[in-house]
Amino acid sequence: MNDVAGAKVPAAQVPLRVIVREWGRIGVIGVGGPPAHIALLRDLCVNRRGWMGAEEFEHAIAAANLLPGPASTQLMIFAAWRLRGWRGAIVGGLSFIAPGLVLIVALAALFFSRHPTTLVKGAALGAGAAVPAVAARTAWQLATPSWRGAAAAPLRRRWLGYGAVGAATSLLAPALVVLALVLCGLLEVMVRRPARRSPMALAAAGAHSLALGGLGALAWVAFKVGALSYGGGFVIIPLMQHDVVSTYHWMSGAQFLNAVALGQVTPGPVVLTVAAIGYGARGLSGAGLATLVAFTPSFVFVLAGARHFERLRTNQSVLAFLAGAGPSVIGAIGASAISLGLLIDHLWQVGLLVAALGWLLGLRRSATVALLGAAVVGAALSGVVPL
Repeated sequence: MNDVAGAKVPAAQVPLRVIVREWGRIGVIGVGGPPAHIALLRDLCVNRRGWMGAEEFEHAIAAANLLPGPASTQLMIFAAWRLRGWRGAIVGGLSFIAPGLVLIVALAALFFSRHPTTLVKGAALGAGAAVPAVAARTAWQLATPSWRGAAAAPLRRRWLGYGAVGAATSLLAPALVVLALVLCGLLEVMVRRPARRSPMALAAAGAHSLALGGLGALAWVAFKVGALSYGGGFVIIPLMQHDVVSTYHWMSGAQFLNAVALGQVTPGPVVLTVAAIGYGARGLSGAGLATLVAFTPSFVFVLAGARHFERLRTNQSVLAFLAGAGPSVIGAIGASAISLGLLIDHLWQVGLLVAALGWLLGLRRSATVALLGAAVVGAALSGVVPL
């Protein structure tokens, strides 16, 4: 056995074809977002194959959660890097992303066609009606452990303030959501370490110059999702909604709800929602560009920093930044449930939304089942309700 960054590495390299097969399998069956992906990867790498120790795997999860962008995708890339270096990272990441990409683009072509059938339109409106409930449940799930982690009274007061900033920005100035979460993170860094400054605000401001309109605008939206989002898959919703629906008019409100629903019910990374957005904006070329821009930062972060994951996990400035940005993200996601709800056009969809809220928050059941069930009900009602 060899050691890399204090972790044991298998002496015999795992063939790339095995990484393609196993990571591709998770990309096919991994429905349910990051918890499902992590559980499948843990079973593969720790329980069945013994490629990683249990403690190392947990540390890798913690480090991936400190990076901006899709954490479960970055964990997939890191685990493949552990087995075959940069080649494994690229092959494993692409194998995980590809199945969901193919499926979501195919479904986007069906749902966003110029003349969808009544059945398809009903299913789309039904699934879209449940999306605000999924956002509300996501915010609640993130808020509970985050609030418990802020044990001291001063921390909790700041937590409430950061959450309020995120919620207010999401509702009143959604174009500034990224700036709000970065500023909240930097403020917490300054509170804990007054002498230190982070360059992240400058990076975010410089990146905003990429918003040029057309494909440049699409690339900027995808970049925000892939490089500047913290806190899980649903934080991409307030990052995208204003740009997609209000600024560039790539989609109607109902179509945006459909795109979010597709990202939730298809396997693989939830961030593949950007592929559906890209397809709605510019067809196949838009889907390809948005996917490339959204996921490239994840590969760069892991390939550049994989050997330093342990130090990242214990870096006090990073932890302080996330202690400020995290509540802001939660507030933005919670507020997005309101703004998404306002996109609902028909009264019968309100009934589905109420049912989805009861299913997710009352019974605490699967979001995938809620979305698929709402789609089935919408399809069944398509002949008797207004569309």
